[in-house]
Amino acid sequence: MSTNTQFAERSDKKAIELGSGLAPKFDSNGLIAAAVSDYDSGELLMVGYMNEESLLRTIESGEAWYWSRSRQEYWKKGGTSGQVQKVREIRTDCDQDAIWLRVSVEGNGATCHVGYRSCFYRKIEKNEDGSITLTFAEDAPVYDPAEVYGKTS
Repeated sequence: MSTNTQFAERSDKKAIELGSGLAPKFDSNGLIAAAVSDYDSGELLMVGYMNEESLLRTIESGEAWYWSRSRQEYWKKGGTSGQVQKVREIRTDCDQDAIWLRVSVEGNGATCHVGYRSCFYRKIEKNEDGSITLTFAEDAPVYDPAEVYGKTS
């Protein structure tokens, strides 16, 4: 994807924290964390990673693109499942080392590749005996991944 969009130079702290130029701070692997929430409810849906190109693709297309650390390739969220994340707003934090996407999810509204609406479908609980377990925060999956992807995760 060719682009005319340019990021601002990372300069002094005041410019990064209070200025109007987007100067993302990518980590040593060229990535930046992206938290993704539902635009209407504010529910946290997922956390992904972007590199410079996937952030630019997201800004230009209005649909969420990520860098897959495991597959080492770009992926458009919903490209296979139809659960495309339409970006309604993009924010960055004070030092510009994290991205927040506020999205509307097409299709069945789910985000997680194992069938749940949110990738954060379980909660961590400490039991009275000191053990730690995971319990489900969502009642059931929204869809069957085997039907969507042709295989289980």
